[in-house]
Amino acid sequence: MELKTTANPIDSAGPVKQVLSNLFYGWGYNFYRKENQLRADDLLIRGKVSELLGECRAHARQLEAQFRREHLPAPSREHPFPDAPAVGAAQALQRAAQQIEALETAVRNAAVPEMDRIHQRHRNERATLDALVVADSELVVAVIGLRDAVLALHEGAAAATEIPRALQAGNIGALWERREQILSVLQ
Repeated sequence: MELKTTANPIDSAGPVKQVLSNLFYGWGYNFYRKENQLRADDLLIRGKVSELLGECRAHARQLEAQFRREHLPAPSREHPFPDAPAVGAAQALQRAAQQIEALETAVRNAAVPEMDRIHQRHRNERATLDALVVADSELVVAVIGLRDAVLALHEGAAAATEIPRALQAGNIGALWERREQILSVLQ
């Protein structure tokens, strides 16, 4: 994934623009700094990942509801208790949807890299943010693979085993932990 870069017009500024630049930096924010662009990119990428996981979760819930309608009818005099394998498959679908939802919530509520002027002097913030964007990009690729695998499923019984397998194959949990580890350097 390639990110757009914008040249900073203040870099080649005359004396008046340098005063303006000092005032601008005095307010604590410069839109043209690469670190600020990387923070914005992180938010955009996490928004897209959350959206993709939401699609996965919605389809998994739909598969679960469809499976329950087809395989778990209302109790009757002839069949007062539901079929145990069908209940197990429905619960497996429910757990898979809950795993996706938990991951979606973690992505949506993750900490945002802060702009702290004190810590900027003592750490290499740009390298950390670059690594964060790379980790986020790998996460997007894995989540797109998960979404494609989940949306390809049309039967609940198969989905009960395929969704957890797709979660494991995409290694999304490990990618998310790697992202959190990169971000822990900033704290």
